[in-house]
Amino acid sequence: MTRPAASPTTRSPLQLAALIVGAVFLLVGVLGFIPGITTDYDMLTFAGHHSQAMLLGVFAVSILHNIVHLLFGVAGIAMSRHADTAKLFLIGGGIIYLVLWIYGLLIDQASDVNFVPVNTADNWLHFVLGVGMVALGFLLSRNTAATAPRAGTL
Repeated sequence: MTRPAASPTTRSPLQLAALIVGAVFLLVGVLGFIPGITTDYDMLTFAGHHSQAMLLGVFAVSILHNIVHLLFGVAGIAMSRHADTAKLFLIGGGIIYLVLWIYGLLIDQASDVNFVPVNTADNWLHFVLGVGMVALGFLLSRNTAATAPRAGTL
């Protein structure tokens, strides 16, 4: 028995994961600009370790940091349209976050090289995000080829 072709609006679990992760990044980017959700909002700077603003009172943020979250969110939502780009977003984005985790561990957080800025809470969140995104990308793409409709089948 031949499987019916999926409709253009049907998303695979891989694509859905990329969409959700992208939406969360977009939400976090927006929340980083909301006073109250971001404490010490009046101390928010464009970039650098001098920004004292903290998302949820825990995570160091700056305007640049929020923009990066917004861009990751838009990329995740856009790349969720196709399984191959959803996989690229999850694995590639996860690798970027793992590199950012290592960077955050190696730098002096009080120095000018902490331009994002990051703190210890950010570092461990980046680790969890990186591992989670890479794992989702690999685990959910294992069955994508097996479940994707073949061309010409109805």
